[in-house]
Amino acid sequence: MTETHATISPGAPVFPAGRYGRRREPGGKTRRTLLTALALLLLVASLTLISVRLYRQYGDPAYDAQVITYTDITDGQVLVDFRVTVPPGGSAVCVLRARDRAGVEVAREEVTVTAAPGDRHVTTRHRLATTARPFIGEVLRCRPPA
Repeated sequence: MTETHATISPGAPVFPAGRYGRRREPGGKTRRTLLTALALLLLVASLTLISVRLYRQYGDPAYDAQVITYTDITDGQVLVDFRVTVPPGGSAVCVLRARDRAGVEVAREEVTVTAAPGDRHVTTRHRLATTARPFIGEVLRCRPPA
């Protein structure tokens, strides 16, 4: 009877060539991790660039509007008092609208407001003519004049 030794020789095992596919090179995992980190860094940088560009285009905090009050509501009008923050001495075009109780828009109008030289805030009152009885008057947005 022959005896089979089940001991493993020290060192890396040796496999027959071509039998088990291509062996991975040492250090390949480090290279893959580095490429993944670089791709992630490029993704974060591009998303940051897109965010900054969109903020500059649509999120200009220099033009901010607040409705103070809306009064004098009748079947054909609403009086909207609002305050706009603009660059010093600048002007803005604001979109005002009125809605009825159901939320249907009954008036929309663009209004240009201009600050006095050196002032950043403009308080304005505007009368919106409506097609039905309004429930609320609001300022949707303000932007720089074209």
